[in-house]
Amino acid sequence: MSESGVGILADKKKARLEELAQASVEAGGVSLFRDALRRIRRNPVGIVGAVIVGLFLLVAILAPLIAPHDPYQTFPALTKNLSVDHIPGAQDGFPLGSDPLGRDFASRLLYGARQTLFVGVVATLIGLGIGVLLGAVAGAFGGWVDVVLMRLTDVMLALPGLLLAITLVALASKSSQWTVILAVAIVAVPIFARLLRGSMLAQRESDHVLAARALGVKESAIVLRHMLPNALTPVIVQATLTFSVSILEAAALSFLGLGDPDLNRPEWGALLGIDGQRYFEVRPELAYYPAIAIIIVALGFTLLGEAMREAIDPKNRR
Repeated sequence: MSESGVGILADKKKARLEELAQASVEAGGVSLFRDALRRIRRNPVGIVGAVIVGLFLLVAILAPLIAPHDPYQTFPALTKNLSVDHIPGAQDGFPLGSDPLGRDFASRLLYGARQTLFVGVVATLIGLGIGVLLGAVAGAFGGWVDVVLMRLTDVMLALPGLLLAITLVALASKSSQWTVILAVAIVAVPIFARLLRGSMLAQRESDHVLAARALGVKESAIVLRHMLPNALTPVIVQATLTFSVSILEAAALSFLGLGDPDLNRPEWGALLGIDGQRYFEVRPELAYYPAIAIIIVALGFTLLGEAMREAIDPKNRR
């Protein structure tokens, strides 16, 4: 290409950059968070996921207000025709009928959302906290520390998540709701640690980190103020995806009888595994409703997480 042609292209590129800069100034600038939020609002998948997640949170939080009855109380209207071979279905005042003990199944399903939310949130937060700590240490120090921590995460990642969770619960002297939470959290730790470690390593060679080192900034300040905040975004997105996995794994443990030993406490996995399986031939709806609820909520968090990941991906920016 001739020098005049190269000059024309350079002038056009310069004019385009000036145009974009001027537009940004006039718009007042857009932060990464606001830009990602705008992309999610324009993404139908993200909207569907956000609506599902929002409804799930509302049901879980407002369960005591919207549940028609006490989930632990038995009702004569339900127990009078209750037998091993017959569980009453929907009737006046009880839209989903009875459970095997004469309790309102709709109320137990609504309260089960609270238990599912509690287990999923706490397990994800514990796994996120430990994983961020390990990933930050490995990514910040490198060397033998990085090697040792990453080999440990490799061992954990080599085992299927559900199998590892079952093993951890089985090793506990006494099963409880907290053993399920800790088992699910430990399964999530290597995922967060690996992801943050990779982001931290990418940040170590970035321009702003090299400039901070050149100015004599302490290494601890570089890690906490420059590297870690910029490396957390993909980890937060992964937490949304991990939440759906935590719900499925906790439900699977309860389904297998390794969950909360308090059978009176309503939880979707327990409702599906204990009552749903035992009385499936008598009243299959006892299994259908909690299974559908688990699938929809897990799908909602997955869709929202995928939309968030696409929104912050630089390759999708225009």
